[in-house]
Amino acid sequence: MSNELDFEIVDGRQSPTAAAVQRGVCRMLIHMGFSPLTEFSLRTGRRVDVAAINAGGEIIAVEIKSSLADFRSDQKWEEYLDYCDRFFFAVPIDFPREVLPEVTGMIVADQFGAEILRESPVDKLPGARRKAVTLLFARVAARRAHLVIDGGL
Repeated sequence: MSNELDFEIVDGRQSPTAAAVQRGVCRMLIHMGFSPLTEFSLRTGRRVDVAAINAGGEIIAVEIKSSLADFRSDQKWEEYLDYCDRFFFAVPIDFPREVLPEVTGMIVADQFGAEILRESPVDKLPGARRKAVTLLFARVAARRAHLVIDGGL
């Protein structure tokens, strides 16, 4: 069995705050016509908190920051830019938003929903990279759907 796909559905490492933000972000993305995957591992080994794709093939990456300490200790977000058309930070309502880079999108969220406070710049993926990310996304989503049906792999 290939280990190039991320088979986890939930890894249990999230704080309750991050889990609430994730839930709200996913609800918003679905409302916007996107299909989200959480904890989406890229071929680089980096894991995007939420990746989403819409019917037109647009890919969004969302990095969740549950606290200022979380933001300051983790500066890998720029590595995700080559794998999405738009990039957002998603934070809880009480997060100090002024520290987030102005070159990214900004989402505030809680467990019930989310709102985009600042749109992300659009930087369209090259065709070959889009195809690779889309195929990986589809394979991970299909595998996770199967795990829900038959978790006994």
